[in-house]
Amino acid sequence: MAASLRINCKPVSTAFRVNPASKCSRRPFSVSCAAANGPQKRYSITLLPGDGIGPEVISVAKDVLKLTGSLEGIEFNFQEMPMGGSALDLVGVPLPDETLAAAKNSDAVLLGAIGGYKWDNNAKHLKPETGLLQIREGLKVFANLRPATVLPQLVEASTLKREVAEGVDVMVVRELTGGIYFGKPRGFRTDENGEEVGFNTEVYAAYEIDRIARVAFETARKRQGRLCSVDKANVLEASMLWRRRVTAIAEEYPDVELSHMYVDNAAMQLVRNPKQFDTIVTNNIFGDILSDEASMITGSIGMLPSASLGSSGPGLFEPIHGSAPDIAGQDKANPLATILSAAMLLKYGLEEEDAARRIENAVLDTLNKGLRTGDIYSTGTKLVGCKEMGEAVLRSVDSQVHAAV
Repeated sequence: MAASLRINCKPVSTAFRVNPASKCSRRPFSVSCAAANGPQKRYSITLLPGDGIGPEVISVAKDVLKLTGSLEGIEFNFQEMPMGGSALDLVGVPLPDETLAAAKNSDAVLLGAIGGYKWDNNAKHLKPETGLLQIREGLKVFANLRPATVLPQLVEASTLKREVAEGVDVMVVRELTGGIYFGKPRGFRTDENGEEVGFNTEVYAAYEIDRIARVAFETARKRQGRLCSVDKANVLEASMLWRRRVTAIAEEYPDVELSHMYVDNAAMQLVRNPKQFDTIVTNNIFGDILSDEASMITGSIGMLPSASLGSSGPGLFEPIHGSAPDIAGQDKANPLATILSAAMLLKYGLEEEDAARRIENAVLDTLNKGLRTGDIYSTGTKLVGCKEMGEAVLRSVDSQVHAAV
């Protein structure tokens, strides 16, 4: 039975579509060869390596994109720009105007990771994470798609029992540019007792809920047709409106089964019986937490990609793991989440489904061969570093090997 990755809403077959033979060199890691008839399409990609392990995993993903493009008749023009802590060190702000302008003018944006201990004590506006919020707002990418799929090859890496983890395939659709992370008023003040108070506002307008709900319903429609909306409508007014609007939008999608769940129960159910979920839609802060929880069901946060999309303009694609400064520069990072983010970039950002499928299949083939970075290593597999894992994926991209369970 062929394995499949479902990071793209609908199942993706692992069988390659064989293209006409190329004139490429058969050297295993060549990324400079061109398809027989030369590039048929050209795209501009902004790369944001960022901090920590970001530059390492972006370098690998860039090579995978270049080789895949050469085999699929696609030419990429890459432009690397600073963001996060690296931008702070370079120009004093986490998101330079030039970086945002380059991102807006590209066809898609691929981000590595940002942040690190070095900048933890900076003022909020000078933290690397502020740059991430700013670029999401600047690109107007309001819908974040985060898949959590337990691959057959990695079921033993999950901290859950096999019978609980096996077959899990969840897509979390997170609202990305509203809610408590952006709501106003926010800040610090001193109350009547002289105590310092910090405050934030959870606020959603109906249009913000409606548009993310439609994305979620469309996503569920392409999967198993089940959507669970997660909120805290028993306590929060913003969640009460959220539930009302999602319920109203459901009338446009009679073929999708809608359910509602409070966030605390959803957190519990994700570890108790994750297979009950197909597609989850939720607000910014709940989605941030639940998608990370769901990621650990798969065995490692280092395996999971994400796509952030708007109504128009370039999408933002990134692994959901952090910058891992403790292992940066040691060739220990897992590049597969970034490689799969590149596949999502091809599918969602550029509508290049064949190219995306080629990368997904290569990842499966590499895992089938038993190669593992430290975060997904288990007895009987081969421990490799970031570079060797990337080289193995490149070989699989080039060989068009059919990945089977």
